[in-house]
This record gives sequence, structure tokens and C-alpha cells, in this order.
Amino acid sequence: MPTPLMGLLLLLTGAAAPACLLVIVSLLRNRPRSLPGVFGTAALLFGCSATAVYCYGWFSVTLGGPFPALCEDMNTSGAPLTSLRQDFWPLRNACVYGDGSTVEHLAASIGVLVQVSAGLAAALACAAAFLSRRRRPADTG
Repeated sequence: MPTPLMGLLLLLTGAAAPACLLVIVSLLRNRPRSLPGVFGTAALLFGCSATAVYCYGWFSVTLGGPFPALCEDMNTSGAPLTSLRQDFWPLRNACVYGDGSTVEHLAASIGVLVQVSAGLAAALACAAAFLSRRRRPADTG
């Protein structure tokens, strides 16, 4: 994806996440709670969070930051630097040395946070759809 599109996506998801949080709070304050609505909005919140964290990591990989400067010419065992590796999924910047070892400079926690948030979003969306379909026949009859 081009950089301006990822930047726009980061801004949109960064603004949507607090909005989803406010909607969840307002849904929980009203007495007739719509559980599918709460789950659906929570799914949207986790989905926006996963997207925002991924965009942040994407910018970290794409723009490089201090990454190439952090690679040393030789690692501690004396193997020379052979290449730099940049992957967009999973997000990582790595220095690859002659003996096969790598030193990553993007925290694995970013990838874990994206995967956990996206998984929660999918689970909550499925739960919201299930509760919505289960409740619908009882309301009409």
C-alpha cells in the first residue's frame, strides 16, 4: 500500500477507536442493553485497534527509522553482516548475519498485539451475529 493511504488509514482508525469506546459506554449506560450492539461495537473497537497498530508497525518497517544504523558489521560470534530483511507480515526489520543468525529491531509485541486484537474482533463479531440472529425470532413471535 502506498504511504499516504496507510497514513490516512492510521488517522481514521486512530479516531474511530475512541469513538467506539464512547459508543460502548453509552450502550452500557442505557437500561435496555443491546448485547449484540455492545459486542458489535467492541468488535469494531478491536478491529480499529489492530489496524492502527499494524499501520504503526508498517510505517516502522517502511520508513526504516534507525534500523539500518543499528546493524553492526559483525555479530558477537564474528560472522559478517550479509543482508537486511524487511517483511510486512509479520512486521519485522532484521539484520541477517553469515552464520544464519538474525537480530530483529521491531518488537514482536506489535505482531502479537495485531493478531490478538484481530482475533478478538473476529470472535466478537461472530458472537454479535449469533446473538442478533438468536434474538430476532423471539422478538417477532
